[in-house]
Amino acid sequence: MNQALQELAERIETQRSTVLNSFRTLTSEQFNRVPAPGKWSAAEVLSHIIAAERMSLAYMQKKMQGIDQVGFSGPWEEVKMLMLKISQRLPGLKFKAPRRVVENTAFFSDFASIESEWDKVRKELKGLLEQFPQHAMKRLIYKHPAAGYLNIRHALIFFREHLHHHLPQLKKLLN
Repeated sequence: MNQALQELAERIETQRSTVLNSFRTLTSEQFNRVPAPGKWSAAEVLSHIIAAERMSLAYMQKKMQGIDQVGFSGPWEEVKMLMLKISQRLPGLKFKAPRRVVENTAFFSDFASIESEWDKVRKELKGLLEQFPQHAMKRLIYKHPAAGYLNIRHALIFFREHLHHHLPQLKKLLN
């Protein structure tokens, strides 16, 4: 596996582990408590994150089949990634989940299912990263709903930033 991808994969895995560990001791009632009308429970937030990663992974797996026909990223994609990263880090900035992600989110109401499903997605991601060709590192294999086409490194960075974006929401649900 490419060293840069391996380091990013290890970081997002550590981040995921930390988040899961913070919810491990909650009761089912606490895990599924909706704090207010229109707000998400911890189970819903984590189900959303899993769905976003699963759909991103499926897209990248599809693009892998014709990797040599996919365009290359350049300076513009680096700018888009920077803007995306900033948008995920600004406190209080909220986004409506993309309709396609919402429609394809499987809801897992118990912690064990959340952990199991996320394990499956991350195992598939690891498999994709292990077979990812070095010459394709700059290929536009990932499509973000707002930022558009990005490369594999950008995809992993977004996974990290997406979870980071939801951390304040998740921390509130722990209290």
